[in-house]
Amino acid sequence: MAASVFDRNNVRISGKGERPILFAHGFGCDQEMWRYVASEFEQNYRVILFDYVGSGRSDLNHYDPAKYGQLSGYAQDVLEIAKELDLRKAIFVGHSVSGMIGTLASIAEPDLFGRLILIGASPCYLNDVPDYYGGFEKKDIEELLTMMEMNFTGWASYLAPIVMNNPERGELAGELEKSFCSRDPAIARQFAEVTFYADCRRELDKVTVPSLILQCSEDSIAPKEVGDYLHAHLKGSTLKVMQAKGHYPHLSHPEETTRLIKEYLETEYA
Repeated sequence: MAASVFDRNNVRISGKGERPILFAHGFGCDQEMWRYVASEFEQNYRVILFDYVGSGRSDLNHYDPAKYGQLSGYAQDVLEIAKELDLRKAIFVGHSVSGMIGTLASIAEPDLFGRLILIGASPCYLNDVPDYYGGFEKKDIEELLTMMEMNFTGWASYLAPIVMNNPERGELAGELEKSFCSRDPAIARQFAEVTFYADCRRELDKVTVPSLILQCSEDSIAPKEVGDYLHAHLKGSTLKVMQAKGHYPHLSHPEETTRLIKEYLETEYA
């Protein structure tokens, strides 16, 4: 692998199998968020983890505000990782905004992907009356971005327990808050703006790779209506509503997350 790509995205590879499975984290997170799920695939898959530029242990020297001012910049990095590793028919597991990053990458280079696994993904976070419910009004997002600018740590401590939505397990919200706070505030705010203002609805009918949509039963970031919309507009998609609550089932309910992915791959992906 080219050293620049390897270092830029802190790519890590493990596993005993040949079939590649690529785990992509969401906003404010890094590859460590997959530790409970990714390890369960090492026996039979080639497991690939990475950090988006600006997250985790990626190389911040490669951060370009113009490139990463749109989701296509992140999708470009996914494609470069896949090509450097000579991946074919890879399974792409994307959490939250990574779901749409993965779909954009699959539209550009469909042969690189065999299946898309979309966890808590949303094609558009803004409500579009009367036809679409994304869960947020524009003023909600504006207030969130303003809070990030004025009090970044306060924003993190406020948001983490809400989106985790597992109050009986405070350590999960604490981990998420710590992850949020470890980001460069300016980069985090731009990623948030790119994420929450993105609208990928018109791209969905271009996706040819079959997908599994994992929808949490209660998710303040990607409500049930969003999962239904994705299922209706993604050809060859399967929708599974999880018992898990919150936006991070791979942390709060890793057993259910792993089981549903494995069941899907065993029945749908020969």
